[in-house]
Amino acid sequence: MADRKKSETQAGENLAKPNNTFSSKFWLAVGMGLTRCFTRLRYEGLENLPEGKYVLAANHVTLVDGLWIRGGLPKKQQKQFAALAGSDITKTFGLFGRIMMSVGNAIPIDRFGNPIRGLITAKKAVDNGSILLVHPEGTRSHDGKLGKILDGVAYVAKKSNAPMVPVYIHGGYAIFSRHYRLPHPFRQKPFGRRHLVIEFGKPLNPADYENVKAIMHDWQEWALTRQNQDASSEH
Repeated sequence: MADRKKSETQAGENLAKPNNTFSSKFWLAVGMGLTRCFTRLRYEGLENLPEGKYVLAANHVTLVDGLWIRGGLPKKQQKQFAALAGSDITKTFGLFGRIMMSVGNAIPIDRFGNPIRGLITAKKAVDNGSILLVHPEGTRSHDGKLGKILDGVAYVAKKSNAPMVPVYIHGGYAIFSRHYRLPHPFRQKPFGRRHLVIEFGKPLNPADYENVKAIMHDWQEWALTRQNQDASSEH
């Protein structure tokens, strides 16, 4: 029993450190190359990214959100990147799921069970200096709009005393929503590459908030403003 607990502890410690394998860096380069080639990609708010450890809280619209977000970070910070991801992705999406887990230096979490172990490992990752991506919705949007918001990302940020950077992915849903088997990077009328904008907001300092719900309230207000702006521009 003691050996088993020791083994689980060591496994947790390993998960809490970005592996940055050749596979991770290779698929990141391939994915970003294809994205830049087939979409009009732009990053906004890069000046808002802190130095050192922090947590990224992003809306969730595609299977490749982590790829796009990691690809926009400064090169040094890309090496620190890790992402919280559903442990079922590799079973559900096969090879593509394994590639995305590798690109994201993923920390698996049981989305359908008790998430506490995954959150504890995520906190350890941030404590070790990781830049951790967490999707507050927990799963991809069904319609491009924000879904139910969970508090896990704010919990990790507050327990680690790490800034939480809001992220909003504009245009990702139209490119590769959960309803598409393959990406749709081109619009039909007028024909051309779709716009993809990854926006980083100003960091939220957990020390300025009484609890995690207050942090998530401000994150949600920020994200809803971006969502409404996108809806207005479509009309």
